[in-house]
Amino acid sequence: MTNVRDFGAVGDGRADETKALRHAVEQGGGQLDFPRGTYRLTAPLEIDLDRSGPIALCGQGGTARLVMDGPGPAVRLVGNHGKSADPTSFEPRVWQHQRMPTVSGLEIVGNHDQADGIEIEGTMQPTLQGILIRRCRYGVRLVKRNRNVLLADLHIYDGRGPAIGVYFDGVNIHQAIITGCHISYCKHAGIKIARSEIRNLQITGCDIEYNFDPGNPDSADVWIDAREATVREGTIASNTIQAKGSPRGANIRIEGAERDDSGGAGLWNITGNVLQDQQVNVWLRYCRGITLTGNTFASAYERSIVLEQCRDIVIGSNVIDHNPDYKGPTIDGIKVVKSAGINLQNLILDGSQAGGPDEGGAIEVVDSSEILILGCQVLDPEFRGVDLRNCRNAKVSACNIVDRRARPTMREPVRIVDGNGKVVAASD
Repeated sequence: MTNVRDFGAVGDGRADETKALRHAVEQGGGQLDFPRGTYRLTAPLEIDLDRSGPIALCGQGGTARLVMDGPGPAVRLVGNHGKSADPTSFEPRVWQHQRMPTVSGLEIVGNHDQADGIEIEGTMQPTLQGILIRRCRYGVRLVKRNRNVLLADLHIYDGRGPAIGVYFDGVNIHQAIITGCHISYCKHAGIKIARSEIRNLQITGCDIEYNFDPGNPDSADVWIDAREATVREGTIASNTIQAKGSPRGANIRIEGAERDDSGGAGLWNITGNVLQDQQVNVWLRYCRGITLTGNTFASAYERSIVLEQCRDIVIGSNVIDHNPDYKGPTIDGIKVVKSAGINLQNLILDGSQAGGPDEGGAIEVVDSSEILILGCQVLDPEFRGVDLRNCRNAKVSACNIVDRRARPTMREPVRIVDGNGKVVAASD
């Protein structure tokens, strides 16, 4: 164990500690212990794992604070592992010097418009645990190539500017887990993937909330953007995800490249989450092979679920409701556009105001094929329970669609319109 004060760090919040902390990394014993205090940095504390050997930065349970007073990350972990997680792929030096770099128990505060928390590049088994990161542009940023990433028990809070809590930025990564974290008040996104090749990502047991920007279009609590790459094999489970309405905002947004097979983003399970308070709760575009089950939805200002150009999606056993204690002009409901192989089953939709007098409803399906709507309860829809327009091979079966209000407004439980705009089936 190395006490950073033995290398000249003072922790008074005024001195520039950059040189002293770099010296501690280069000459210390592997575990750097930060006693209680505030350690000011003006440039990144870059740790070359090949030179330093196995390393851990320990902050004594959050009593030590790093303040980043310049651009870039407070801590940058850099390795050179360029292969897979297969044990046979490791060079002996990589395993001996670079495995499992660990940062724990620190608070990191950004004090510059381009200050970031922690950046990770070229590593194997990086482990971040029990860290508070606030007022940073990016809380945790992963770049280039990494394997077996573990982010646990983090507080990423109150980002600076159009912030991102956890940013997968042009990274090739397999096996990443984000668990037990609070990620909130990052205006652009709580968790975002962009330009990245991702396999095996688990987001579980987190509170991801209020990551929204009312002044700009496009924000999300969880945003998986695979338009320039592929992101597959993941789970979003047992999280509370909520925000406030913002332009084109979503609680969960997954979008792939505009491919005919919609295969750029997929093989995802979204289950057991509470999703509420955004324009769209779950927005899927050009996705394939996604199961959305066992979730509770509330307070969508545009739609609860939107599918666009998707293939082979199961939406089952979810509750889409509005809590009477929550005020606001919610719309809720499900909209499916230009999609195929879609199962909507065993859903409860209560009080959806989606649609209008001429078209639309609580469940609206347009220009789509191979649609199965089975065993759903649609209660008190404002206009219609189910509205199908220009759909092929669609079936609605064993649904309970009722308007129980003293002054009913539902026009038809089910309406089917052909490709020429002609109503071919409607039930009163």
